[in-house]
Amino acid sequence: MSKIGFIGLGNMGLPMAINLVKAGHEVHAFDLVPAAVEAAKSAGMTTYDKAANAVSDADIIVTMLPNGKIVLSVFDEIIPAAKAGAVIIDSSTIDVSSAKKAHEMAEAANLGCLDAPVSGGVGGAENGTLTFMVGGSDDSFAKSEEVLNVMGRRLVHCGPGGAGQSAKICNNMLLGISMIGACEAFSLAEKLGLDQKALFDVVSTSSGSCWSVNTYCPVPGVGPQSPADNDYNPGFAAALMLKDLNLSQQAASESGMATPMGEHAAALYQAMVDDDGANTDFSGMINFLKTMKRD
Repeated sequence: MSKIGFIGLGNMGLPMAINLVKAGHEVHAFDLVPAAVEAAKSAGMTTYDKAANAVSDADIIVTMLPNGKIVLSVFDEIIPAAKAGAVIIDSSTIDVSSAKKAHEMAEAANLGCLDAPVSGGVGGAENGTLTFMVGGSDDSFAKSEEVLNVMGRRLVHCGPGGAGQSAKICNNMLLGISMIGACEAFSLAEKLGLDQKALFDVVSTSSGSCWSVNTYCPVPGVGPQSPADNDYNPGFAAALMLKDLNLSQQAASESGMATPMGEHAAALYQAMVDDDGANTDFSGMINFLKTMKRD
């Protein structure tokens, strides 16, 4: 079993770290929030008052943090303290340029590094069923597979450093666009007097088929259970979708790629968030669209 340093014990990080403890790994943890630290102690982790102290004897270091600026700041602190041969797995969802910079920092210190953002939400973190989209060297990936497999059900090695973040933001840009399309289609069907279940039965088995309809339908009482059946309480909040769409647009700008649908999706989710929808599930876009007027 490995000694693991874990930095960032929020809604995703804490259950991920708890699963590592349950699997028999020795977890040394740090977070700035006292309640998170207490929860980590209760789960059997050793906690520290500095991130550097939590990683000093770790074989694998996992970070789960809010944004690229914080990731790079934490890397500045933990890299000098990490032991030779350790691998840092950053599972935060951050901009591609920061992810590549993090790899450069780790590699300059002869440490392994993976950018490994996740899909699956808090439920996936709790159940150990996350999907990890991984960027980094074959060697670092091989050294980390055992640990990643405890926290996730599926690992996809997408390529070199930065590829994991690239895959995450491209996937979520497509998800944001497709959810808006699903919401528009069901809203139009309602206006036309078409039964919502009838539309679901058509779309889910024909050319409009997509995850946003088949698995996560934005209409209550239609299809498998989804946040729409729970008053749009978030499985994936609109604020998080907006974060990922903005990351996609930053990457598009930096690479010179036109993504007009992604740009428009980001603008719509910004408007939804500004309209007090930040903590609503992103499929709640269907209700926001119904407040809009056609020109």
